[in-house]
Amino acid sequence: MILKTILLSAIELAQPTSPPAGVNTEGLADFLRKFFAPLFLVVVSVVALFFLFTREITRFVQFIILAVAIGVIFYVPNIIEVTAKAIAGALGITGG
Repeated sequence: MILKTILLSAIELAQPTSPPAGVNTEGLADFLRKFFAPLFLVVVSVVALFFLFTREITRFVQFIILAVAIGVIFYVPNIIEVTAKAIAGALGITGG
């Protein structure tokens, strides 16, 4: 009885299985936003204060423009997905 169970289990485990369809990236953009957005805001605040206290107004303005552009990537919904699909399409990669 035990030998039969072990044999059936071994046969079942030896059966080939289909490989996974692909990497599941559901929620990846949300995870990235939640992880990097607060860190981004802290870094932007510290660097902006540094530029203000050293009275480098030109660099401060350049930095704020760059920070807003990067912030758009994190905070605008679906911008990461749309950009990734556009890059994949430009490279000739088809996907779901």
